[in-house]
Amino acid sequence: MKIASIFAVLIGFCGTASLALAEDAHVIFAPGDVKWVEAPKMLPAGAQAAVLFGNPTKKGLFALRLKVPSGYAIPPHTHPGYEVVTVLSGAAKFGMGKTADRGATKALPAGSFFALPPGTAHFVYFDDETVLQINTNGPWGIKYVNPADDPQKSQ
Repeated sequence: MKIASIFAVLIGFCGTASLALAEDAHVIFAPGDVKWVEAPKMLPAGAQAAVLFGNPTKKGLFALRLKVPSGYAIPPHTHPGYEVVTVLSGAAKFGMGKTADRGATKALPAGSFFALPPGTAHFVYFDDETVLQINTNGPWGIKYVNPADDPQKSQ
């Protein structure tokens, strides 16, 4: 049931580019072509998202950009599939584990890359506006280590 509600939220921001795409579609985006919308409610408020290719709610390859404001943070969490991320602009402070510790993060400036196996607990802080690109296989989701950190619980 919870997975179904997560995917329903994702559909809201997928429509911009991906839901109309055929599996063999040719897609090109210049930076000014990216259409940002409010990120799904499974993420802390304030982020924006843009689906460039595919559909994160379905099985298969997708490309998603996430733009976060200065001061943004995502508490410790895991994903059901591989998390494959490139920092396009700004910087991320990336940490591993089930407990958020700013002092145990690694600074990842623009151009950095990371990939994590499914179920790997991690967290991230952003001191500046940052754009990340996630290229992986869906369906995509997020599970917070501490359920109280889930923004959907506070709504």
